[in-house]
Amino acid sequence: MFLRDEKLRLHYVLETHAHADHLTGAQHLKRRFEAKVVIGEHIKEVQETFKGVFDLEELATDGSQFDVLVKDGEELAAGSLKVRTITTPGHTPACVTYQVGDALFTGDALFMEDYGTGRCDFPKGSAEALYDSVRKLYALPDSTRVFVGHDYQPGGRELMWETTIGRSKEANVQLRASTTRETFVSFRKSRDATLAAPRLLYPSVQVNIDAGHLPKPRANGHRYLATPLNLGRPTADDGGTL
Repeated sequence: MFLRDEKLRLHYVLETHAHADHLTGAQHLKRRFEAKVVIGEHIKEVQETFKGVFDLEELATDGSQFDVLVKDGEELAAGSLKVRTITTPGHTPACVTYQVGDALFTGDALFMEDYGTGRCDFPKGSAEALYDSVRKLYALPDSTRVFVGHDYQPGGRELMWETTIGRSKEANVQLRASTTRETFVSFRKSRDATLAAPRLLYPSVQVNIDAGHLPKPRANGHRYLATPLNLGRPTADDGGTL
């Protein structure tokens, strides 16, 4: 293991937001390396939203499942490193970007310039807020490195994970420095209306808003994930709508 081979200490697991397409490994890393799990303070709003969706009666909505809730501009010390929090809502209300020196870790706010930005159609998402968030990042020096949360490899190109603020401002296909708010918001909302829900949406969200904890065992000792049927309207016994 790299950390042990190099005699390094893992101080924090930094969550940019509660992901909707994969499970976090935060609790595994916390247990294995005694690291603290960090997320933006607005995770409380996301918890309140999805508690009702999944009927999670025991879910606390005060963010207490996480070890540290960070605010905009707050800094964490990890050895000699300083980690600054930049709130970047839009994809979700709780999204944050972490800045370490000249490097940004943008989660799902800003992707590689040939792909664009994160979707904004999840509950409490906002294309308007994402525009403001990316513009906040664009105010940083052009040489600032950007490490993206996903790379969808448009056109089948090779995997990429690093760009710069300068390249993003000049060439991002959805949001350049010259792009107006109206143009971006119109584009983002139109595109989001065509996107299917992530395949792992239900298991991912209910685990990730709980800081990566799996649901507690039932009386039979087994753990279960909830899967809503016909979300948003009553469902008959045969699967139809009432």
